[in-house]
Amino acid sequence: MRRDRLVLVVALVVALAALAFVSCGGGGSKAKNVTPVANKKTAAPLVWPLTGRPDPQDEAKNRCAVTVKIDNTAASLPKHGVEQADVVYEEVVEGGYTRLAAIFNSQAPNDVGSVRSVRKTDQSLVTPIGGVFAYSGGAQYAIDSINTAPVVQLDESRAGPLMFRDRSRHSTQELTLYAHVDQMYGKCGKPKPPPALFAYRKAGAPASGGAVSTVRVGFASPFAVTWTWDPASATWKRFLYSSPETVSGAPLTPKNVVVMTVSYVGGDVRGYGAEAQLIGQGKLQVFTGGKVITGTWKRPDRAKPARLLDAKGAEIKLAPGQTWVELPDATYAVTVTAPAAAPATTP
Repeated sequence: MRRDRLVLVVALVVALAALAFVSCGGGGSKAKNVTPVANKKTAAPLVWPLTGRPDPQDEAKNRCAVTVKIDNTAASLPKHGVEQADVVYEEVVEGGYTRLAAIFNSQAPNDVGSVRSVRKTDQSLVTPIGGVFAYSGGAQYAIDSINTAPVVQLDESRAGPLMFRDRSRHSTQELTLYAHVDQMYGKCGKPKPPPALFAYRKAGAPASGGAVSTVRVGFASPFAVTWTWDPASATWKRFLYSSPETVSGAPLTPKNVVVMTVSYVGGDVRGYGAEAQLIGQGKLQVFTGGKVITGTWKRPDRAKPARLLDAKGAEIKLAPGQTWVELPDATYAVTVTAPAAAPATTP
């Protein structure tokens, strides 16, 4: 019995030795303490897709875009709510007039307008972003056009209490319609955030390009607009009808102004039914950080936004914040003024 126990003990010792040998890697190699390597990758900071500004609560994932057509005539001034838009497009309509398509996402104003009618250019603007499209009505050809875009349409007949008339502001009936954008986000169905339309540099990072003090976009008179760089606020101040444009007593001051030169097709640029040709490519000037960067906009796919490329083909990065996109016809002049040279000092 004692001999049997001895054999059992020896076998157990041999088994334990073999197990230790395998655990150490065998082959005479020394045991190594393996420490898990921490994943150094950190999540990208949360930002609003249409401004590049911080979104610490990740609200963007539950909010679509709301695009509102807004009047741009002198009779409709002052505009309401435009300063809270993330992106504003300025397009040419019949008669050489201009009109705005203001896109809201990161802010939720309850008073936006005056709300005006749809045009053929609009379907191309909203197709990449979807969401809600709010307007006052329009000619049948323009309505047929917006029907091709993947948006929920809200006009006065469908909006119910989400639009309202305020006749105390204007005597002209067509200028009295306004939108409760804050309530329109709930009409998107399943919320789907819009894709980013632009690339952004880090907040405070300098822009490349040549220094600029003003840029004048020569829309037909009297709709020409001038943007003046304000170093103190690092914004562009808007001048319309030869005066600073204000909303709620404060100037309109976006961080970026993008000038995409286009051709209006389907009729003379001043005629009915003309549409900005936004598929393809064209001349580009990006005004950001007090500088101008020239290049080309390219958009081969209607479902995707245009890419803004510099002369070397690299993507141009904007300052985080509001962006205005001007869509002048190729026949319109865009005049850029550099800062005045500092006077020479005498020793």
